[in-house]
Amino acid sequence: MRSNTLKTLLLGAAFVGAGAVAASAGTLDEVKAKGFVQCGVNGAGLAGFGAPDDAGNWTGLDVDACRAVAAAVFGDPSKVKFTGLSAKERFTALQSKEIDMLARNSTNTMSRDTQLGITFTGTNYYDGQGFMVKKALGVSSAKDLNGASVCVQSGTTTELNLADYFKSNGMTFNAVVFEKQEEADAAYDAGRCDAYTTDASGLYSIRLKMTNPDDSIVLPEIISKEPLGPAVRQGDDQWESIVRWTHYAMLIAEEFGVTQANVDEMKKSENPEVQRLLGVGEGVDFGTPIGLNKDWAYNVIKGVGNYGESFERNVGEGSPLKIARGLNALWSKGGLQYAPPIR
Repeated sequence: MRSNTLKTLLLGAAFVGAGAVAASAGTLDEVKAKGFVQCGVNGAGLAGFGAPDDAGNWTGLDVDACRAVAAAVFGDPSKVKFTGLSAKERFTALQSKEIDMLARNSTNTMSRDTQLGITFTGTNYYDGQGFMVKKALGVSSAKDLNGASVCVQSGTTTELNLADYFKSNGMTFNAVVFEKQEEADAAYDAGRCDAYTTDASGLYSIRLKMTNPDDSIVLPEIISKEPLGPAVRQGDDQWESIVRWTHYAMLIAEEFGVTQANVDEMKKSENPEVQRLLGVGEGVDFGTPIGLNKDWAYNVIKGVGNYGESFERNVGEGSPLKIARGLNALWSKGGLQYAPPIR
């Protein structure tokens, strides 16, 4: 038993080490050589975050994160290809270099950040786990779910949080577990379980795909912290900085009112922070130190928009989900979204 445990730890360490060595080859150079960013997204399609239309065109908050990185690197947000991944596949695909970055509604946790050879580059959506039930069940609180059957996806923090919640509240439940999200969606829609649990944002998205969306409600309880964001392989500080600061640039742009529509006009701004963001002014170049052009952030905003624009069209009031900004508002407006300065 002890030797098997040690063997497992050694194998895991070897795998993580191999991932770090592989990453050190230089992801940016590899991306430039092939001419596009390979981005891992939600293979089941999660409306508002990552989903293809009938023509195969991907849209969503996570998709915008990928397109923004492509804009930063190439000056063209279309220079990206998408790999649809299940929850079980996502981290292995990143570790094995099948993808250059992962943007698949993935929660940053300590074990993932320290044991998988990957690094989360920021939080593009602050979320929390919730429950969805059919109105006909007659419950208005998760505390009413004692003895319920609950659809949940395997290989997720959701599955662990579910067990913790019921145990801490002295309740029992029957987990109806599925490997793929679409399987869990179908099972709930068919009435195979009393409730469905995942990130609250996901529940609003999944509800839209139900046969009768209005027959279901999302209960008010949020039972966990789920900071969702992109991830890259450990060991490549340059690529990590590019993905991280691309997100920050979108936040800074929103903070200073720089939008996709006015970014050209804003290049004339006298505000030093706007000048540094857009790479204008004498001696202003924050791109070269991380392998990008000086106008990298201008290209991000011109190609994708600021964070607020991406949020509103994908999951906010301008989308079918109509999710309030809440915790995802800027820090200056009572939210948690905060970017260090470009200086």
